[in-house]
Amino acid sequence: MQRFLGRGFLGSYRLAKRGFGKSFSVAASGAFASFGRASVIQPPVRLEGESAISIGAGVFIGPGSWLRASPAAEEDEGSTLLHIGDGTSVVGACVLSAVRSVRLGPRVLLARNVYIADHTHAFQRRGVPILDQGIDRIAPVDIGEGAWLGENVFVAPGVRVGVGAVVGANSVVLTDVPDHAVVAGAPARVIRPGSRS
Repeated sequence: MQRFLGRGFLGSYRLAKRGFGKSFSVAASGAFASFGRASVIQPPVRLEGESAISIGAGVFIGPGSWLRASPAAEEDEGSTLLHIGDGTSVVGACVLSAVRSVRLGPRVLLARNVYIADHTHAFQRRGVPILDQGIDRIAPVDIGEGAWLGENVFVAPGVRVGVGAVVGANSVVLTDVPDHAVVAGAPARVIRPGSRS
């Protein structure tokens, strides 16, 4: 009996959580540059610059994530800065931050705590708090179709992660990752080259 009640409770909990995420997504969808059918953003979520964020169809954004699109210059105003492709799954607690261009292709998988940004904090001026120095090293980031980024991965500005590539957990990706390659480490290095098709 206790097992039956426990399963019933957990089933109800999951259904309510799913329903809340879907309701939140439907209500918020109009604020985005585009928001595809059957996509879900699971609260709690931090959103900034949603009018410059494009979310494809069938996308899942897990709880605790931060989606940020804040243009670096006035000429970037009104353009889509953060693009998340169809069928992409962001497990949760991830940061996707764009001031020029961050693009995730279709069917990308991000494990927890992945950090992707097309910029860094400036830190050159001594005596000035880093928080007050603005941003630096702005360069587009592109994550190829079907790529998988493991837990706690950091992707630096200007990096392209290739189609079907795998980035191991706790990796710091500072240079491009070839299509279908497996990389790992800090800094990330190729541990299995991409296969030829």
